[in-house]
Amino acid sequence: MNDYYEVRLDMAPVDEDMTDLMAAMLGDVGFESFVPDTTGLTAYVKSEIYDADKVAGIIGEFPFETEISVMATLVEGRDWNIEWEKNYFRPIVVGDKCVIHSSFHKDFPVCKYDIVIDPKMAFGTGHHATTSLVINQLLDLNLEGKSMVDMGTGTGILAILAAMCGATSITAIEIDPMAYENAVENVASNGHSEVDVRLGDATQLDCIEPVDVFVANINRNIITSDLASYASVLHHGGIMLLSGFYEHDIPVIMETACKYGLKVHSHTVKDNWACLRLVRQ
Repeated sequence: MNDYYEVRLDMAPVDEDMTDLMAAMLGDVGFESFVPDTTGLTAYVKSEIYDADKVAGIIGEFPFETEISVMATLVEGRDWNIEWEKNYFRPIVVGDKCVIHSSFHKDFPVCKYDIVIDPKMAFGTGHHATTSLVINQLLDLNLEGKSMVDMGTGTGILAILAAMCGATSITAIEIDPMAYENAVENVASNGHSEVDVRLGDATQLDCIEPVDVFVANINRNIITSDLASYASVLHHGGIMLLSGFYEHDIPVIMETACKYGLKVHSHTVKDNWACLRLVRQ
């Protein structure tokens, strides 16, 4: 089992742009996964790669005006399923129709849609507000026979749910190699071969036929940067679900979305996080 360093970076002040940039800079020196929150960022790196001097250098070069404190803790190799069960991952029910749990859970409610997720370290389990917002939107759609892209699929939850709801062709794209491997395993364990999991970024969309539904639960900066690619593979009249940003970010998203014929149908909010439902004109 691999040992990791858990590096906690508290930032004051802090916003999404700061944590996004910090994650990107840490990723350049080998950090593999990141958990942002309202006070900073927790990042994980294999123990043999961790270099405190490189982290200090990144903090010294950080372009935002913010105070950053760092604490690094060695996390010895262990059974991460046990760790998630003990410390993080509890079964979750969304919309009274969908339950998300792991294979190691024994006590969970019966729902129409039962998704089994065995998460790797620090990857999503469905508890984040944005995931539940998008799940509720998917449950509200008629996905029978539809095609879909799930951009930034993570553990594959949204792609798996779409398959369970009747979508017949789903492309799930993930840029992080560890998350990609986890998504492949989760799709297989749920028995949905109609989900095609691909490793890569928005360039993967270049070889995809237009779809009926496009989902991106990522972050504001990536969404605004890649919206042209997203819109290019969405049928006219198709639905786009965007999340991973705060309610106050909606005007920024829409300023870009309008350029590509995307109009607001509605939006939902949970804990200040937002999910936009758009229609391509």
